[in-house]
Amino acid sequence: MLYEKMCTERRRLDQEIASLRARLKELPEGKLVCVRNGCYTKWYRSDGHNSVYISKKEKTLAEQLAVKKYLQMRLKELLQEQRAIDFYLRHHNPGASYAEYLLSENSLYSELLSPYFTPESQEFQKWMTQPYESNPAYPEQRIHKTSAGIFVRSKSEALITMLLYMNKIPFRYECALSLGNVTVYPDFTIRHPRTGQFFYWEHFGMMDNPAYAKSAFSKLQLYTEHGIVPSIQLLATYETNEHPLDSAAIEDLIKLYFL
Repeated sequence: MLYEKMCTERRRLDQEIASLRARLKELPEGKLVCVRNGCYTKWYRSDGHNSVYISKKEKTLAEQLAVKKYLQMRLKELLQEQRAIDFYLRHHNPGASYAEYLLSENSLYSELLSPYFTPESQEFQKWMTQPYESNPAYPEQRIHKTSAGIFVRSKSEALITMLLYMNKIPFRYECALSLGNVTVYPDFTIRHPRTGQFFYWEHFGMMDNPAYAKSAFSKLQLYTEHGIVPSIQLLATYETNEHPLDSAAIEDLIKLYFL
């Protein structure tokens, strides 16, 4: 859906703009001016009023100012894109779809439309309750019962499950996903409650264990190689013994992506 793509692109732009501004702060003051002199090019450093010649011995300074010029132009272009997206988002109504209302039980049209269309909420509920291939490994480790009526492997996964369930976000736990010749079982396979778009959520709970962390990074790379990119379709949370998962962080992710 275009609205969701625009929101995703807006978040990406925010990150790139912040990164560019941070890099620009590290570069020298002034503006690079290049002047052709016959077969040669002369470099000058300008403060807007006066220009000072940059000798070939100071090529590093000229390079830094050239990088600065490029980054400033790139920043200008990104800010223009950001303004265009903001204009679209301000004038778009992301509220409930009237088309979906026509399919609801309260609609006078539902009886006529029901043989042809299924409301999204019913479709997602059916998707959640249908049998699916789940992770067959170590079923005895699923010891934490959740408010959604399913058992998960850790308290942190139970917390994620509870918050997804409370916010009526359709999901499956450890549902099989084929990535090329490899089958993985994301902790959570999620459908966006309005668009139906698929998202995946992996929780990495032992990042202070070097072997576990290496495996986690390999898994993220596998997802990326198959077009499931962190911070776009793939959500990831992390914890260590000293830094347990914070429920506020989970709520923030749910609000950002699904509400």
